[in-house]
Amino acid sequence: MSHPRLGLAGVQPFSRPIALLSLFLLSIIGGCAAVPLEQANSLTSYDGLTSNNGRLTKANYKVASSDLGATRTIYIEPTKVSGAAAQSIKKSSDQALVANVISRALCVGVSDRFEVVERKEDADLVVQATITRIVPTNATVAGLSTATSLGANFVSPVPVPRLPMGLGGLSVEAEATTKDGKQVGAMVWAKGANFVTTSARVSQIGDAYSLAAGFGSDFSKMLVTGKTPFKGLPKIPSAQRIKSGLGGKPKYPACEKFGRSPGLVDFAASQVGMPPSWTDKQRPAQVQ
Repeated sequence: MSHPRLGLAGVQPFSRPIALLSLFLLSIIGGCAAVPLEQANSLTSYDGLTSNNGRLTKANYKVASSDLGATRTIYIEPTKVSGAAAQSIKKSSDQALVANVISRALCVGVSDRFEVVERKEDADLVVQATITRIVPTNATVAGLSTATSLGANFVSPVPVPRLPMGLGGLSVEAEATTKDGKQVGAMVWAKGANFVTTSARVSQIGDAYSLAAGFGSDFSKMLVTGKTPFKGLPKIPSAQRIKSGLGGKPKYPACEKFGRSPGLVDFAASQVGMPPSWTDKQRPAQVQ
């Protein structure tokens, strides 16, 4: 019996749509917004950073696991917005929204290991983050993409990805320092939206908002584990992280200042292209 030929020519007619979809998904890496690593000179040091060489997430990082062993309490500074990042987004309220998502994700993430305190003076570690660049989402293209996807979903069981144009992105830097100012963790991070897994939202910050929690997760994971967050298999989130992600009360009251996640309401809104400002109301950002 001869072997079937490789390629779409040898695929049965009924399975060709699946094969085409598979080939399309393999191109996901090439369908991302290009976002460079940016520095805003907000870190005490950029020495000794290691590159993760990631295809989707770019990052330079370092962590001193031995210095983290004796720490117990942590304080999360409200995330700042660099002057360069602020210039790319018209509304200060939109800048604030992205910044607050980072702060919230950091606070919830580090709660897996540390006690988050409300005063900096009571903390063994202080975490501060700065948004270095927001690549705006083209809201017009995002709206067209959402309309196209919703329309196609009525006639096809296969989800239709967004248009691979006008994608946004985000770059952030952060560090954790001890009471005496010693840097025990640092990261310069950048990621662009991709047209398959990042929902199109009709807002300049649609993609940056979606990506912001990813940075908070990566940085907090590095502090919690004392090692790179970019290797190994994904782990099931802790109960407190799941609860907070669904909009529940955070583990520590200090995290309440960053508000609660809009949870499933925001997820539903993202599927129909609604701006994040419709579901997430937060405090003003600090422009550096």
